[in-house]
Amino acid sequence: MTSRDFSTPSRRTALKAATAAAAIPLVAAPLARAADAGPAFLHGVASGDPLPDGVLLWTRVTPTPDAVPGSGKGSDVKVTWEVAEDAAFNRVVTSGSTVAKAATDHTVKADVRGLRPASDYHFRFTADGVVSAVGRTRTTPGLEAAAPGVRFGVVSCANWESGYFSAYRHLAARGDLDAVLHLGDYIYEYRNGEYPAAEYTVRAHEPKHEIVSLADYRTRHGNYKTDTDLQALHARHPVIAIWDDHEFANDAWSGGAENHTPGDEGDWAARREAAKQAYFEWMPVRPATEGTVYRRIRYGTLADLHLLDLRSFRSEQSSIGNGDVDDPDRTLTGRAQLDWLKQGLAKSEARWKLVGTSVMISPVAFGSVPAHLLGPIGELLGLPKGGLAINVDQWDGYTDDRRELLAHLTDHAIKDTVFLTGDIHMAWANDVPVKAATYPLSDSAATEFVVTSVTSDNLDDILHVAPGSLSPVAVAAIKAANRHVKWLDMDAHGYGVLDVTAERTQMDYFAVSDKADPGASSAWSRSYRTLTGTQRVERVEQPVG
Repeated sequence: MTSRDFSTPSRRTALKAATAAAAIPLVAAPLARAADAGPAFLHGVASGDPLPDGVLLWTRVTPTPDAVPGSGKGSDVKVTWEVAEDAAFNRVVTSGSTVAKAATDHTVKADVRGLRPASDYHFRFTADGVVSAVGRTRTTPGLEAAAPGVRFGVVSCANWESGYFSAYRHLAARGDLDAVLHLGDYIYEYRNGEYPAAEYTVRAHEPKHEIVSLADYRTRHGNYKTDTDLQALHARHPVIAIWDDHEFANDAWSGGAENHTPGDEGDWAARREAAKQAYFEWMPVRPATEGTVYRRIRYGTLADLHLLDLRSFRSEQSSIGNGDVDDPDRTLTGRAQLDWLKQGLAKSEARWKLVGTSVMISPVAFGSVPAHLLGPIGELLGLPKGGLAINVDQWDGYTDDRRELLAHLTDHAIKDTVFLTGDIHMAWANDVPVKAATYPLSDSAATEFVVTSVTSDNLDDILHVAPGSLSPVAVAAIKAANRHVKWLDMDAHGYGVLDVTAERTQMDYFAVSDKADPGASSAWSRSYRTLTGTQRVERVEQPVG
């Protein structure tokens, strides 16, 4: 059994990268296979939602060449799975079997139990004598264990047409992660050449049209999981995922979406359920309360990870300037989920309360941002072209939910709450003020680390200028108007690495060199941490790993 080494990774990381890549075969197009070919594992293997004694395993079987994702074709196939202490499977600890069916798009899940806490395992699948790639996974510490530390990769917003998933490859290369936290927008729903425009598209996704049906969503998920960097990530680390809007449609809410036209694209409820079904088929995620993704994963007494669903229950986004953003009858979380979160935070005995939220909780005012930059920034933040100092798709558009949650933290003296966020294709390090207008004279209730996108367009992509050409002006103006914002990067693409110990939680931000380059390199950008008991972020001069 392997215990994770918390020391800083060395140059051996490059060797680990080669090992991770070697575990994933090159992906061939299903139709290129021989007509009489047997089952194949063309979409890799994955694990997720780890527990002290178990983990959820995933794969997809292609029983015949024509049984492509979303086709409904192909017969049922018996699939066996094995879990071992070693990659050679000399020490198998458990095994079992299930059936890959067309009714579930030939995806397979095995909820394995009986494993040891805080331990590495290897797993694989077999169908008709064909063996899948080997995956590696890791269980969480025992519920009452005093874990010395936990380390997560953190990612969001991976648009296939915007670039290559090099960020995933670099995370797959690391041997020091307990899991990877995906904060939403794992797939995008748009038609080919819509986002980004066709002239800026790096590679075309499938299907070419906007996805609206169950077959469409299945096809798009299957397309994404042919990416070798994404396969490497899933084969190397358990993934803990939540959804955001693009798993459904842009700016989704409980009754519709900005990118949904009922007359042309059918009933929203049917589209939403199709998207959810495909998501749970294709992702190593256990459906939670009411078939959503809000749930809790514990890492011993060190950290509770509270994961939110901010699309299923929210009210429609307000129009800006009419005061609806403060209406207590409007909600981002829904009553049941907000009560669940408040109760979980109050009862948590863990040192750190980590909250995975797909949209930013920190308030943002624009101050004196120049007019030529306000439009593109508004596009990233979900604002209309005119732009006002409010972001109606994020917590800024549902201020009563935020007020209630932050009041709960302060009234109950709940310390060491850290929000982990994606969505807006920029990297931020924020204090979360109780009253932004009087900060820093007033209190900070929590801290927030926001990771940039894996590939989805940010400021320089929207403006089609060199990175850093215009963003310093916008960054300075936003920071001047928002004193709780300690750092903001509007240009980079990449990922974060969150390191948690009893003394502090630190986010190391990494940027890839060029999202249009499949071999892009990765480099450390900045690091920020929050010390226990402070509710403030501070800059750190070097990464943990």
